Amino acid sequence: MKVIISGGGTGGHIFPAIAIANAIKAKHSEADILFVGANGRMEMEKVPQAGYRIEGLNIAGFQRRLTWKNLTFPFKLWKSLQRAKKIIKEFNPDVVIGVGGYASGPTLQMATKLRIPCLIQEQNSYPGITNKLLSKKVQKICVAYEGMEKFFPSEKIVFTGNPIRQDISDLPNKYNEAQQYFNFPCRGVSHTPNNPKTLLVIGGSLGARTINESLSAMLPELAKTNLQVIWQTGKNFDITIVDTKKYPNVHITQFITRMDLAYSLADFIVSRAGALSISELCVVGKPSILIPSPNVSEDHQTKNAMALVNQNAALFVADKDAKTLLFSTISDLLNNTESQHTLSQNISKLAKTDSAKQIADIVDKIKKS
Repeated sequence: MKVIISGGGTGGHIFPAIAIANAIKAKHSEADILFVGANGRMEMEKVPQAGYRIEGLNIAGFQRRLTWKNLTFPFKLWKSLQRAKKIIKEFNPDVVIGVGGYASGPTLQMATKLRIPCLIQEQNSYPGITNKLLSKKVQKICVAYEGMEKFFPSEKIVFTGNPIRQDISDLPNKYNEAQQYFNFPCRGVSHTPNNPKTLLVIGGSLGARTINESLSAMLPELAKTNLQVIWQTGKNFDITIVDTKKYPNVHITQFITRMDLAYSLADFIVSRAGALSISELCVVGKPSILIPSPNVSEDHQTKNAMALVNQNAALFVADKDAKTLLFSTISDLLNNTESQHTLSQNISKLAKTDSAKQIADIVDKIKKS
């Protein structure tokens, strides 16, 4: 079997794509899988690290504000379509999978034109315009939210959930390893009521400026609480401005390599509301506060978050209110064990753990004979 998986840009597209590739390889050890990404984007580094080949397209997004960069967009799109066509013809895949991101559109557009069976993996509760257009041409659309018939042909939709990293499992048994990994000064060797609670703050691989600025301002108040903080800032934040000697209860890093251990140690989580983050939080099952990014197309992170909030499965703080409301929201949750229990129970009910395997099964069904 030969499969092309296209897309990327952020971890929210890349890690599900890798999970799908791993599931296909688990079913078909001889499968030949090629990724197609966007040059200069995160996938060009992360995909080879996961052991897969990747080809790059010189494609970038269309800016919604007036900018000279939009003048080059049609040329880049045309070049990317031609490059995608060449890659597909040379590789001759049985199936092409689009996971979202800049490269996904040109690749699926050319694959459908060449009559290659295609599958869209739509991670968000509100799809972008590219996937809406492509939905008419692909064979199947794997979704993570109910009610997607508003956007896609109902006969093509399969509710699979979003594929997540496989190491986010069996978290309770990783607890002692996690406390040693993060090495907080006050942490005991087992999860007991006397140990300090741990707050995990994650803003995505690139970082979330509002969350980072809010947390920076909160540090003196957090130091007065019985909280330890694991803070992933993303690569766009200078972590040296935080005095770690002054705040020994804060573990600050631009990127958390062992997210499974961070999730294991966490008692509460503050996060953006990207599709992958939401799916992982459901599997992790910890009380969570969501701060959707306002800087994404169609405001889909707010829609992702509200899908949980409406089921009393997470708390919501708007990005514009984070600096004034985040600390009080954390404090209220810390002091309300009933709310913690309810949120944890409700978010766990939404977990989907076999998404990648389901998608791999669908790939088998639609591949060209």
